[in-house]
Amino acid sequence: MPSTLPDGDPVPDDGALPEAALASLRDEPFGVYVHVPFCATRCGYCDFNTYTAAELGSGASRETYADLVMGEIALSGRVLGSDVPPVSTVFFGGGTPTLLPDGALPSILERIDATYRLAADVEVTTEANPDSVDARSLARLRSGGINRISFGVQSAVPHVLATLDRTHDAARVPAVVAAAREAGFEQLSVDLIYGTPGESIADWQTSVDYAVGLSPDHVSAYALIVEEGTALARQVARGEVSAPDDDEMADKYLLAERLLSASGLGWYELSNWARTPEARCRHNELYWTGANWWGFGPGAHSHVGGVRWWNVKHPAAYAQRLAAGRTPAHAREVLDDETRRVERILLESRLSDGLGLDVLDAGGAAAVPGLVTDGLVEEAAERLVLTPRGRLLADAVVHRLTP
Repeated sequence: MPSTLPDGDPVPDDGALPEAALASLRDEPFGVYVHVPFCATRCGYCDFNTYTAAELGSGASRETYADLVMGEIALSGRVLGSDVPPVSTVFFGGGTPTLLPDGALPSILERIDATYRLAADVEVTTEANPDSVDARSLARLRSGGINRISFGVQSAVPHVLATLDRTHDAARVPAVVAAAREAGFEQLSVDLIYGTPGESIADWQTSVDYAVGLSPDHVSAYALIVEEGTALARQVARGEVSAPDDDEMADKYLLAERLLSASGLGWYELSNWARTPEARCRHNELYWTGANWWGFGPGAHSHVGGVRWWNVKHPAAYAQRLAAGRTPAHAREVLDDETRRVERILLESRLSDGLGLDVLDAGGAAAVPGLVTDGLVEEAAERLVLTPRGRLLADAVVHRLTP
């Protein structure tokens, strides 16, 4: 089952934010995340806040979920007031957002527009499993305002998909991708996972080559993490499968970098490659640069002006809070200046645009020459950019920059 929520400070029943946090709304981009916590089956590696029909119980359903989210959208409008700039990005994540009934995602998007106004060039993404959509549903999503789609392909190798408990047939993916192009999606992304137990280097190359062959605008390649409490973690603990090997994971990352770069996809964040700057995931860039967003749905996280909060996790508890006229927020924290500075280093150092030297304190600045000598970063135009080796050791770089 998913992990527990962190502790934090209490949230007022009406969700009110400090005036200092609201003041930032005028100056920062604003995005919206909508969490859809439903899955047809539970993948053994997954630690996300998701539920199958058997796990869900009473109190919430796919059929009524859009109405629930709209209740939180209404609450957010009362909290944020009229100073919110047009919404620059919307991201439907999960879970599997495309398991909701036809018209649910466009209806939520319409409500966001009515409450806040969508920017003229808004990026609207939905995640989708290849077996959760078809030509008809893709056309409905596109006509409803969703203009970017991210397919959870994960692997092209049947035995790897089986280990991950993925249910789609890799052979069907090209047809689904073609249907998305035919429907008019402006941007198409493919998600991959490397490091699955039993996945060889050759298997991983097969998957990357397969993804490249789909001609995506964007690829995300994530290292498998064995999360505590998952079925995969229990398999590793029992010795049924081996934990990912760090050296092999590094080899797979460098292989992905080589193959994706050769295909015209350039890295712009540790785990993300885009064909053009315009194909970057603008929603994720909003996270990485510390802008403002409201996360709707059970377990969703939000950030406005240095205040971060997170909702109760179970859909039934989420529904009960909203029905009672209360915020669904479980807890929050107010970030002090030093915490925000360190988080900037943590996040912006992951980007190909690099980290500005002005963010570093004296100890961090003193570490820069050594990082350059060790071949972990390059310094140019008052910014630090990770080298390929530095990307493999990004956590160690951040540790040295935040002594």
